[in-house]
Amino acid sequence: MIVTALDIKVSKVENSRIGELDPSNIQFGKTYSDHMLVAYYEDGVWKQPEIMPFHDLTFSPATTFFHYGQAIFEGVKAYKDPEGNPLIFRPYDNWTRMNRSAERMAMPEVPEYIFIEGMRKLIDLDRDWIPTGEESSLYIRPFMLAIDEFIGVRPAEKFMFMIITSPAGPYYNHPVSIYVQDKYVRAFPGGIGFTKAAGNYGMSMYPTQQIKKMGYDQILWTDGFEHKYVQEIGTMNVFFVIGDKVITPDITQDTILAGVTRDSVITLLREKGIIVEERPLSIDEIEAAYRSGQLKEAFGTGTAASIAPIYALTFHEDKMLLPPMETWEVANWLKKELADIRYGRKTDIHGWAVSV
Repeated sequence: MIVTALDIKVSKVENSRIGELDPSNIQFGKTYSDHMLVAYYEDGVWKQPEIMPFHDLTFSPATTFFHYGQAIFEGVKAYKDPEGNPLIFRPYDNWTRMNRSAERMAMPEVPEYIFIEGMRKLIDLDRDWIPTGEESSLYIRPFMLAIDEFIGVRPAEKFMFMIITSPAGPYYNHPVSIYVQDKYVRAFPGGIGFTKAAGNYGMSMYPTQQIKKMGYDQILWTDGFEHKYVQEIGTMNVFFVIGDKVITPDITQDTILAGVTRDSVITLLREKGIIVEERPLSIDEIEAAYRSGQLKEAFGTGTAASIAPIYALTFHEDKMLLPPMETWEVANWLKKELADIRYGRKTDIHGWAVSV
């Protein structure tokens, strides 16, 4: 049977929980909207998707993803324009990236009608859950799990794809302090560093826990061979303003996630005439730029984090304090420019904002 977007079933909640939401006190990932989308893959085909009330799931203890980590996810956001219409930011790019992750993890590609059209239907149904405050949004989490009830080591044959949504305020409500990691390793060439696989985040939990005890917010990972070249921060890509250039680690080695916000930032900067270099960037070069007064700004980019300013960068005993953020020209401009596009306050010449 060929299934299309028209075949997405919808079962609505009897009583919405929207009254439980306090728009003035939204904590990231704590509250979930009324509905979720579910689709199953079995016998080599995707079955009829369904939007249903948000609820807990039940799995056999032998379910594959529990044991072997065949699980991937994405992060997308929806905003409201000045007229109150929902806009989803660059979902097609997330769809493409998710299918790249799926291929690497021996999972089936998710069709456009499930990922894109299913998402649009879901957001339309729960549009009242999109907060309207500045820096607020509806965080959208598509994910896929291997659900064979089998504990033998082999790629699964049955999968579940879901989308859940959660009202969100700022992910970081303060400038962040970053610790440069040169002991633990996040990714090697040939591995899965370029995917949004669950295991990439699971392996980072212990090192992140340790640096948080030291007073830092996040890790800046370095390469696994020399611990010399910076790669990405645990929750975001990273950019440095050095002199009159913006430099970000290149993604050619498949060890760094190809961030959608990263790509948006590079596009906007180049359109503004700012030189952007995507290349290997060593911590030695960053330290030298700091000592010479050429390290002007540092910031992370991501769907959840948006544009996150970095006020301090620590490598061993060397703590680099960035200039006051009031003087930053690049990150402050980017934050406003991206927000204006996402909230529909500025003409979107790139076609990034997809209407519901």
